[in-house]
Amino acid sequence: MDPLSLFLSALALALGGVLKGAVGAGSPVVAVPIISLLYSVPFAVSVFVLPNLLSNLWQGWQFRKHLASPRFAVIFALAGAVGAGVGSVMLAALPADLLMLIVATAVLGYIGFRLARPNWQMQKEMSERLAAPVGFLGGLLQGAGGISAPVSVTFLNALKLDRPVFIATISIFFLAMSAVQIPTLIALGILTPERLGLSILAFLPLFGGMPVGAWLARHFSRETFDRVMLILLATIAFKLIWSAML
Repeated sequence: MDPLSLFLSALALALGGVLKGAVGAGSPVVAVPIISLLYSVPFAVSVFVLPNLLSNLWQGWQFRKHLASPRFAVIFALAGAVGAGVGSVMLAALPADLLMLIVATAVLGYIGFRLARPNWQMQKEMSERLAAPVGFLGGLLQGAGGISAPVSVTFLNALKLDRPVFIATISIFFLAMSAVQIPTLIALGILTPERLGLSILAFLPLFGGMPVGAWLARHFSRETFDRVMLILLATIAFKLIWSAML
């Protein structure tokens, strides 16, 4: 494999770790599009599965006492797991250009949410009714493109959860999706032994970036950090669209 592409992939994972360390979520939004540009969407999704699993396992354990509504979290997570299974099958079946457009659309959706910053708060009754369909849609995006943030993060932010409650809930959601996604990708021949080895190694730069993100969050304003990250993500998204259209 090209050493430069490997280095840039490791850098993408580290940047994803920086974002996760700073805000508690969003690492796939950075890492998956960059790796997709260098290789392919199936490669990016498969290489990111273990870092995603391990980082959320760690955060889920760390914030386990802050889970406010176990029933809501379980419904949301189980629906996400089903969606991830369906999305993984789509990942194996859809053409490369369409997959790149799915990833780019997901990134732009995430940017749109971050810019809009809705001030309204979803009522508890409505959130419980929407937990299953929204969880399924988030899982579908995660399975097909490696990014669920436009749906999952938007939904949970609309609930105005405290940061510890948000991290506990989103961690269970990602863990449930990973539990389905990993064996499905192996069965479909997408997560090959070589990619599994790279996925294990990918754990290192991601976790190396998380303390950096925590440090940046303490020393720079959230607005400055968000602005830089959104410019980077928009550039990546438009490059994905350009590559898919060629």
